[in-house]
Amino acid sequence: MIRPFFREIIVMLALAAVIFLALNIITQASIIEKNSMQPTLDVGQRIIINKVVYNFHGPERGDIIIFHPPTNPNQKTPPFIKRIIGLPGDIVEVKDGTVYINDSPLEEPYIKAPPRYTLPVQKIPENNYFVLGDNRNNSNDSHNDWTVPRQSIIGKAWLSIFPLNKWGVISNYPLPTSQLYA
Repeated sequence: MIRPFFREIIVMLALAAVIFLALNIITQASIIEKNSMQPTLDVGQRIIINKVVYNFHGPERGDIIIFHPPTNPNQKTPPFIKRIIGLPGDIVEVKDGTVYINDSPLEEPYIKAPPRYTLPVQKIPENNYFVLGDNRNNSNDSHNDWTVPRQSIIGKAWLSIFPLNKWGVISNYPLPTSQLYA
């Protein structure tokens, strides 16, 4: 017969194990390794990724996502982190330092500097997303002729946990649809 004290310890350990496993299924910790998302995220910043949010709704414009990069599958490349700019079926163009979605200029208070490149008009394929780094001129992103397939998305950047002065919910800038189709 198990004494009440030992029974409580076993129950607490089992509960801790369940909570630990649930957190590992739902979230993932990550460290920002490159400066492509400055000024929003800095090199060395630690974040928590929500891995289940897209089971309840699709990725949205403005979300910061973590995804498997479009490289040779045999390479062990760390995940990329970028902001969703274009959704499946959108028409994207970059000219004169401005990103256009469906012929409407995108207001982007989060970028480090306007892009110094152009991107001809392109339609985003079905089940793919057009992503750009907030540090537009120092980012390997969709302006380099690739998009992110839905199945490559690991999750959405959710919380910043280190350094302490950056602690809190990570800013995603959802853009109202009415601004794009006015």
